[in-house]
Amino acid sequence: MGTEKEIEIREKMTRLWLSAETAVRAFVAAAVGKMADREDVVQQTALTVARRFEEYDDSRPFLAWVLWLAKSRVIDHYRSRSKLPQPLSEQLLDSLASKLVERGEKIAPRAEALEHCLEQLPNRSRQLIRSKYHEGQRIEQIAQSIRSTPASVRVTLFRIRESLAECIERRLAMEG
Repeated sequence: MGTEKEIEIREKMTRLWLSAETAVRAFVAAAVGKMADREDVVQQTALTVARRFEEYDDSRPFLAWVLWLAKSRVIDHYRSRSKLPQPLSEQLLDSLASKLVERGEKIAPRAEALEHCLEQLPNRSRQLIRSKYHEGQRIEQIAQSIRSTPASVRVTLFRIRESLAECIERRLAMEG
């Protein structure tokens, strides 16, 4: 069991990570093609944050620091797979990170609204969203797994996305 100070530091790190995680995921998604690789890079970034948190300077924005770490993990990802070309230059990654820092305050409320709206979906709709966007399955794979047609899955996903967008806008309007 840690001391009060250690617990305080862990809680602070967790709060900061949760506030930045959506931007980190967006950054990594823009830089890494495959869904499974994206998740690996995000996890590596989270581990790096945990290992190096004592290096973080409170006087600077946490999001900028964590995106700098994410950029390093993206570069490591492509170096470890030397056969794969890195689709984005370091300068472009820096530019993307800067834009995400600028928009950081806007991302967190929208992500919270999305989480709330996802929880409101029926289980079947949530599973379709999970299959498509978390697991990266193709429409044809999803259709086969639920014994439906690809066209039906496309229409259903379109309706779910529309419903989520409306829910998010309502939630943000209520909070704003």
